[in-house]
Amino acid sequence: MALPLRLILIFSLLPVLVHAQQQIKKYVLVIHGGAGTIEPSRMTPELEQAYKAKLKEALTVGYEIIQKDGSALDAVEKTIQVLEDSPLFNAGKGAVFTHEGKNELDAAIMDGESLRAGAVAGVKIVRNPISAARAVMEKSEHVLLARDGAEDFARQVGLTMVDPSYFYTKERWDGLQKALQQEAVQKKANETAVKLGGGHHDDKFGTVGCVALDNQGNLAAGTSTGGMTNKKFGRIGDSPIIGAGTYANNASVAVSCTGWGEFYIRNVVAYDVAALMDYRGLTVEEAAETALAKVAKSGGNGGLIALDKEGNLAMPFNTSGMYRGAISAEGELEVAIFKDGGHVPLN
Repeated sequence: MALPLRLILIFSLLPVLVHAQQQIKKYVLVIHGGAGTIEPSRMTPELEQAYKAKLKEALTVGYEIIQKDGSALDAVEKTIQVLEDSPLFNAGKGAVFTHEGKNELDAAIMDGESLRAGAVAGVKIVRNPISAARAVMEKSEHVLLARDGAEDFARQVGLTMVDPSYFYTKERWDGLQKALQQEAVQKKANETAVKLGGGHHDDKFGTVGCVALDNQGNLAAGTSTGGMTNKKFGRIGDSPIIGAGTYANNASVAVSCTGWGEFYIRNVVAYDVAALMDYRGLTVEEAAETALAKVAKSGGNGGLIALDKEGNLAMPFNTSGMYRGAISAEGELEVAIFKDGGHVPLN
């Protein structure tokens, strides 16, 4: 018995429809924990598992907020707090040391709906700089506050303040000693390439970031970092610079960057991703790759995460690894660390 034409068409299109459904995945939260020289041979299985577990924890915290119809801003802030409180990353508790042996922290957050933004730079006693950045956005007339002034503001709005010793970790302290030794050797050799204020470009950039898309269709982005080991003269990188290391706009994309900050500032990378999408009509993946290629061409390295208004993501990087993870609207969680890792389910 012959099938009706309608059924024939349905059955013939079924494989195509199924394939299309498999390809479409809406992501609601994407994170990074830094990009750099991150290779399997330089990491123990125990340390790798520790990184994956912390990435999973951070994703889960943010996802639960999205699931309960919370805001993208809340998801970004709380997710980054998890990473700031972990000594594994160069943000908050695990921040690197300056030339003087201090921890100076930077952070920024941006709301894609209103284009409001807040940032702090060079703070030393604020436990969670990402929360200080949000407070600047919501409780001040400004976008960026720095150093003592930012700390006074954070104290007045009731944020948790800590003794500077809270941020100490032996690994980061040892990293500073190594950098100081290398600097001494360079000075002795009178290397002309050594410039005043040039920090130590770590094998692993541990800056953390998060981009989120909530159920109301709003995007948000946030970034937090301890900066560069052995940095001098109050050096500030791209993380707290809106448009350079952090950017969000509901019309296009939310972006958080990690890497050699000077090159991200010069190339205005986070905003460049949005501009490439707005003005050239590129996809989020094409725009992210194009923006990062400009960083590489000018001599920099690192990576970024981007999430567009439809829930499509991009996580390009031009180093050997980047701590990264994402979770879909359905709760499918993925993390990866190494260059050839792709999206690795953490189950």
